[in-house]
Amino acid sequence: MQTASTIICERMGRSQELSKFKRGTVIGCHLCNKSIHEISLLLNIPHSTVSGIITKWKQLGTAATQ
Repeated sequence: MQTASTIICERMGRSQELSKFKRGTVIGCHLCNKSIHEISLLLNIPHSTVSGIITKWKQLGTAATQ
């Protein structure tokens, strides 16, 4: 059963954190020269999330999160 806060967060575009596998998939697609737009469409995640993962990966050298 969903709580009111879960429903509000989903409506506001907030969802669960991406798994390590999904972050690795984003980086793999990036390394295969896919554009952010292509990766976003392929994995069905927002452009901002894709670009954030790539930016963090470039800065840290890993697909780590905050």
